Amino acid sequence: MNERADNQIRYKRIRKYKYQLMADYEVDTGLKRAGAETARVPGDYVTLTVDGLMRIKQGYAWDGPSGPTFDTKNFMRGSLVHDAFYQLIRERQLSESDRAFSDRLLRDHCREDGMSAIRAFYVWKAVAWFGKSSAKPEPPAPIEFAP
Repeated sequence: MNERADNQIRYKRIRKYKYQLMADYEVDTGLKRAGAETARVPGDYVTLTVDGLMRIKQGYAWDGPSGPTFDTKNFMRGSLVHDAFYQLIRERQLSESDRAFSDRLLRDHCREDGMSAIRAFYVWKAVAWFGKSSAKPEPPAPIEFAP
């Protein structure tokens, strides 16, 4: 590992994002995790307690609705929480088996926020069928140094 100089930054490459949360957000997800510790992403931008309370910090970035769809207001909250869940899975803080719960929660949030039942069903089926690779845990990204 390189010796870090005072003017050197440490960073890693990440996926591109479209949206950034401008205020903290909390939601009771309903996911109870017996005997587990609080799940976290680096920097504690997302935490999920054993009782299912998800906290997403101001500044969190996410890519919004994915796939052949439109970024509508009735899709934004669902996409935020869903992306946070998938990030927890990628970071190995949650099991890959929690993906199905997250997909259903996306559908439920979209319906609560006024999305039509038909579109919410399409959204749910699309992430259930095609979302696996987006939640797949990846090897840790290498930390790079500059200059």
